[in-house]
Amino acid sequence: MVNRLEERLLREYAQKSGEPLDALVRRAENDEPVAYILGEWEFYSLPIKVTRDTLIPRPDTETLVDRAIELLKGRAAPRILDLCAGTGCVGLALAANIPGATAILAELSEPALAVCRENIALNGLTGRVAARRADALKAPPENLGTFDVIVCNPPYIRTAVIAELDASVCAFEPITALDGGDDGLDFYRAVAAQWKTALKKGGKILFEVGYDQSAEVAEILRRNEYVNIAATRDLNNTERVIEGEIK
Repeated sequence: MVNRLEERLLREYAQKSGEPLDALVRRAENDEPVAYILGEWEFYSLPIKVTRDTLIPRPDTETLVDRAIELLKGRAAPRILDLCAGTGCVGLALAANIPGATAILAELSEPALAVCRENIALNGLTGRVAARRADALKAPPENLGTFDVIVCNPPYIRTAVIAELDASVCAFEPITALDGGDDGLDFYRAVAAQWKTALKKGGKILFEVGYDQSAEVAEILRRNEYVNIAATRDLNNTERVIEGEIK
């Protein structure tokens, strides 16, 4: 069933594109996410292009942006890495809201990188944000440099659970952006262990985590010798962001 907001968005899109409204509504009623039908979604008040090669930006992820902005407040020209960037929405939101900040959007998928580049241009951030191919499960590429903050919203769904997700997710969104391995923690282990070298001394890594993963991700950071480990709760009072600092 299409809600009122979705119907309004589809009606506006039909008027702009010339596509029949009833056909668009049928697609939505067959579980296709409205964001994919529109080809664009809002995140942190920014327009973000989306395709089926990228996850749809979600409100939960704005908690990651909020916390990074808080940490970087007052810091001159901070350098930010958005790892597992997808659409690039997190890094773009940070660059747009932190004066003088620069960001790298790091992503393995070439189609997703193309979307990142479109979003950089769409939001007028070409001079301050760049997209680069990188595999989060491996060590950082050479010449990437170091960062004040790494923000990472990695795949974190347990492999066995993906088929049980809502049809609008498992049938339409890219599985590679969802699948975090048998226990959902593969990317947290790899990034915590291998990407420390991409942080400046005193730099912080911020992970978005699933609703029941905060304690496990905090322990992964401890085992990798991060300090000042802390959690930030989202608007539903769920521990949504886990952070750690490199000595």
